[in-house]
Amino acid sequence: MSSLLWFGLVGAAAAAVHMVAVWLLVSSWQMAALIANVLGFLLAFGVSFVGHHRLSFGAQEASARQALPRFALVALLGFAANELLYALLLATGLEYRLALFLVLLAVALMTWLLSRFWAFRADRGPTRT
Repeated sequence: MSSLLWFGLVGAAAAAVHMVAVWLLVSSWQMAALIANVLGFLLAFGVSFVGHHRLSFGAQEASARQALPRFALVALLGFAANELLYALLLATGLEYRLALFLVLLAVALMTWLLSRFWAFRADRGPTRT
């Protein structure tokens, strides 16, 4: 399966975890949407890293030790964009679930590019013996 297809499937799984967590925290616990979004992000991060490292970008052979801090930076950058765009859309009065869905789609392209060409790219230094 292609890395882009795996990226989409893993991203969809992580997005589903993220959205369900936000929905449950807002609807069941009456948590503020922006705070629930932080918790949803943290849960989705684990799904995203494991899936992308093993499936989406596994052929690039980056070690987890190498890829985790890079991907964490990509994810934090993506989350900062997510949170900013989410706050802006919520301020327009857009329903919180629709706003979150739109933001997750918008940030996905940036995440794929940075993950593909940097976070999960193996360093090609001296050959290990």
